[in-house]
Amino acid sequence: MKKSSILTGLMVGTAIVAAVESASASDWGNFDGVTIEAKLIGGQQYEGLYGRIAEWEAATGAKVDIISKKSHFEIDKEIKSDMAAGTTSWCVGSNHSSFAPQYEGLYVDLNELVPAETIAEFVPGNIGASTVDGQLLMLPRAQFDVSVLYYLKSNYEDADRAAAFKEKYGYDLAVPETWEQVKDQAIFFADPPNFYGTQYAGKDEAIVGRFYEMVVAEGGNYLDENKKPIFNSEAGQRALQWFVDLYEAKAVPAGTTSYVWDDLGQGFASGTVALNLDWPGWAGFFNDPESSKAAGNVGVAVQPMGSATRTGWSGHHGFSVTSDCANKEAAVSLVQFLTSEESQLAESAGGSLPTRTAVWEANVAAAQSGDDAFRAEALAAFAEGAKYAFAVPPIPEWGETTNLVFPELQAAIVGDKTVQQALDDAAAAVDELMRESGYY
Repeated sequence: MKKSSILTGLMVGTAIVAAVESASASDWGNFDGVTIEAKLIGGQQYEGLYGRIAEWEAATGAKVDIISKKSHFEIDKEIKSDMAAGTTSWCVGSNHSSFAPQYEGLYVDLNELVPAETIAEFVPGNIGASTVDGQLLMLPRAQFDVSVLYYLKSNYEDADRAAAFKEKYGYDLAVPETWEQVKDQAIFFADPPNFYGTQYAGKDEAIVGRFYEMVVAEGGNYLDENKKPIFNSEAGQRALQWFVDLYEAKAVPAGTTSYVWDDLGQGFASGTVALNLDWPGWAGFFNDPESSKAAGNVGVAVQPMGSATRTGWSGHHGFSVTSDCANKEAAVSLVQFLTSEESQLAESAGGSLPTRTAVWEANVAAAQSGDDAFRAEALAAFAEGAKYAFAVPPIPEWGETTNLVFPELQAAIVGDKTVQQALDDAAAAVDELMRESGYY
């Protein structure tokens, strides 16, 4: 991802320059002739970081062979296939706090390979979420995720449009505070097939995660304390009905049930979507005129409220080293490089939230200097949004449950099942899985 010219001021603060110089001076080791095979998450927002791999290669004499680069959902399937086949001799893999509990035995405990003082430089909460059964399974990258609301500012600057909206809905047109307001405005703004009110990821873990956080926002939950599914509640019905209503009103693109994150990012950047709940890593991309038609017209606000609280499905990305890697020292060096202060400074300049304490502080200081109004607005929104952050259930079966649930959510969205029928069928399938897994 190209850095937004609007965000380049982030890199000029004294604290940031000092941190970059410190990181540049790091000794990454000598691994002349070593080749590290890696399986990495793909996507526009990750390419800037991967472009830095050449620096590590030059510093160490090693080479990195990226043997797979796919969405995290596809990488997850591929990794599980490798585990089943016993073909896990590749060395470095992208990981995520939501996925990590599933990969028992695949990755090494980095507590044994990374200096304690290095681990201490990360935000403790992120290290905690990267730890499963006492083992540190990944080092966090600058991709702490909690979604906020991106919106096109021009939709709130037209007096005639505001008057028409108030006449129809009975309240003033303003950046939405609640999910009901998002639905009203999305339907009002929509002019398909040229313009859409909003969009959402419609398959795999992406739709289930969004549904999960909407259920929580409505006062419900996904599983109870015994890991029994309870999302087919009144809160679950209200949450799923929101997705259904937008689809029926054609306020979202017709292909939304096949969308995942890259589709949403490119959709909002096209300037044809009014409201977009999305992750921090897209901020710079959305406001960069070289990559986005929405640039200069992007506002950022805290994620909306349900009837009980704000949504806050959260997690973070990281890198892991396989137990079968032939040169773990080189692999750990690469992982430390990709999560270093310098790497996190570069990656967070595009809008993503860092997981190193010093980099977070440098970002905040730079934004507060007043040189970058958009960056300051985005950081303020994400800082507020992080107060409502919560993770998915920390169980190995989370991914399996999403595979059972997402087709049922899709069936309700496209009208093949009623909301209640779809949720009951999904809950029955998850209940069977949890029983087979021995939770009750």
